[in-house]
Amino acid sequence: MLIDRLELEGFRNYVREAADFDPRCNVICGENAQGKTNLLEAVVYLSRGKSSRARTDREMIGFQAESARLLARVESREREFKVQADLFRGRRRKITVNQVLVKTNAALGDVYHTVLFQPEDLTLIREGAAARRRFLDTALCQLRPRYAAALAGYERAREQKTRILRDCDQRPDLLAALPEFNEQMICLGAVLIYYRHRFCLRLAEIAAVHHRECSGGKECLTLQYQTVSSIEDPGEEAGLLAERLRRHMESHREAELASRLCLSGPHKDDICVAIDGRDARQYASQGQTRTAALALKLAEREIYRGAAGEYPVLLLDDVLSELDPRRQEFVLNRIAGGQVFITCCEEDRLPSLLGGKVFHVERGRILP
Repeated sequence: MLIDRLELEGFRNYVREAADFDPRCNVICGENAQGKTNLLEAVVYLSRGKSSRARTDREMIGFQAESARLLARVESREREFKVQADLFRGRRRKITVNQVLVKTNAALGDVYHTVLFQPEDLTLIREGAAARRRFLDTALCQLRPRYAAALAGYERAREQKTRILRDCDQRPDLLAALPEFNEQMICLGAVLIYYRHRFCLRLAEIAAVHHRECSGGKECLTLQYQTVSSIEDPGEEAGLLAERLRRHMESHREAELASRLCLSGPHKDDICVAIDGRDARQYASQGQTRTAALALKLAEREIYRGAAGEYPVLLLDDVLSELDPRRQEFVLNRIAGGQVFITCCEEDRLPSLLGGKVFHVERGRILP
């Protein structure tokens, strides 16, 4: 999978720019606030239909523009694709693949995948459970269209249930609809758990190898997927998982009504990360948590390769500058084989190490 060409018009601070990229390494240099991260955001958006930073599509349209256009020429699975997104201020976006309208974000996963690694990902281990759930959801939505559809449906049902719980004091009649949304959350939640468990098993296996190598064989990384307490074995088939979720939700009914919150379901899932048997979130040093985060992101890339038969496009957004020389070398030694984009403030030895092109970004201009 690789991006052969990218064209941007009215996107962020890019008025009208185009660039042809190397299939190996592309180093994007420039001072801060010149547009380096914006360029990577465009690559991510065309692979997921969702920004890595913006909450709404309108935020990505340039200040002086009424619309934005993003176009990527992609090579994937020995085929060529043209992925185009048109964003508008006053109406819904339009995304096409080879001029055929795409109706869901999940459909873009059939074209190409991206793994984005940002400085904030280095704190993935220390952050709350929500950050690790986002990590799972981002990966699985690209890999499994059924997962993406289930996640979207689950979140819609949870939002409706939350409104009912919030407003039922003033409108008790709303409680009549609660069983319907509970059942939706149960059935769709079982699908989420099914896929998350299997992904975490593979993630744990690969990440442990990366972490052991980066630590010089001194440390052992383990991962444990955690879901609702009524599910002892998340590897069960979805029907049994649904029954366990139903039992858990029924036991929390009174507590949910009292608190006005959705207390039961996989929206509270987490990944427990341990180093040498100790909870990394509590006991690991900063260096250990960074090594563990590196291991997770590199493992994500390997899982994509195993599923698609090709490496995804890897985007390193100013990550190397946050790492010490040993960890920099560890990352650089493991990113060959697929297309890589690396942003940095100053041109350095990367192209000579990996082969590829250097681009300078200045005030929304891409200069080879």
